[in-house]
Amino acid sequence: MQLLPVCKKVIAVEFDPRMIAELTKRVQETEFKTRLQIIHGDVMKVDLPYFDVCVANIPYQISSPLTFKLLTHRPFYRAAVLMFQEEFAQRLVAKPGSANWCRLSLNTQLLARCDHVMKVGKANFRPPPKVESAVVRIEPRNPPPPINFMEWDGLVRICFSRPHKTLRASFNNKNVLQMIMKNYSTFCAMTNVKPEDRIAPDAMLKLVLEVLDKTELGAQRASKMTQDHFLTLLSEFNAQNIHFN
Repeated sequence: MQLLPVCKKVIAVEFDPRMIAELTKRVQETEFKTRLQIIHGDVMKVDLPYFDVCVANIPYQISSPLTFKLLTHRPFYRAAVLMFQEEFAQRLVAKPGSANWCRLSLNTQLLARCDHVMKVGKANFRPPPKVESAVVRIEPRNPPPPINFMEWDGLVRICFSRPHKTLRASFNNKNVLQMIMKNYSTFCAMTNVKPEDRIAPDAMLKLVLEVLDKTELGAQRASKMTQDHFLTLLSEFNAQNIHFN
């Protein structure tokens, strides 16, 4: 109701029919009723139409999936201003080396600029919730970085599986090597690499460690690494036909 007087159009996505009925009743008594479109459904399942700005106080249990749905939404929009649980918001805007820097921080900031807008205390809600809240502004990077996000996330997932261990320790792991070999086999099949020309598991581990030495990142820990460190690492792995999705 606060947005209607200042917007050309407001699209509201709502799951609860009682909320839809109440909103419909309220807007019918105003001059702005033609500006409102209501979509009845689960925001995680509906196809969102074109929009310029997203404003939402969301169910906190869908914070992560909704954030990434918005980050991958096309066409690009100007910004999303969202209220999250404070702990989640702190991870979104965290900087490398801070206590909250994590895979979520890195992945989100690869695709968007994230800024803390304000803290919202429990007393601002009735009834008061058990957690503190915060508002974050998310501005998608347009154009997005020219990388395969699924592969990027595969690399980041390995590095942050043990964020306080060195990368050499994280990659010198049986399960990680098996995953890399599986991806390498797929790559070889797609590019018609002959079996006799393929890299053996022992040689693959050596190659992985050589990449870490070449980039001088083997002794680094994911909890301290910047976005540029991960971009350099992914580029060098790909140059050696090592992939993560």
